Amino acid sequence: MSEVSGIAVAADRRQLAAELRAVCMRVSRRTRFAKEALVPPHQASVLGKLTDNVLTPRELADIECVSAPSMTRTVGCLVDKGLVRREADPSDGRQVRLFITDEGRTTIARVRAQRDEWMLERLSALSEQECAVLEQAQEILGRVVAA
Repeated sequence: MSEVSGIAVAADRRQLAAELRAVCMRVSRRTRFAKEALVPPHQASVLGKLTDNVLTPRELADIECVSAPSMTRTVGCLVDKGLVRREADPSDGRQVRLFITDEGRTTIARVRAQRDEWMLERLSALSEQECAVLEQAQEILGRVVAA
């Protein structure tokens, strides 16, 4: 490969990277900010993290890349709604562990179903061939984010 074609490939990859990032962000935003959201996106994200994990507010703040005070407010709202419960850590009484409640599990399941329904509606307008391409893209994007 000549240097000129190498530069062209690099430019093409840079353009692809920018376009993929932008479209992935638009899809994420559209699915997260549905008209009839049961909980705001940041609260749904926390519920999702607690679905299979018991975490501290600090751990959640780190995972979500937000400040500890911001996470404390988010957790407070979820506790007030009955979606999350706090428990003192049995090995360190200064620590609080967070658990999703049954109502929280129901809520996050409904949020995910709404988001899946949004996507299904859009996919229904596509051809079988386009859906096959998206299936391949989904697998490839999964590898990209896992790296």
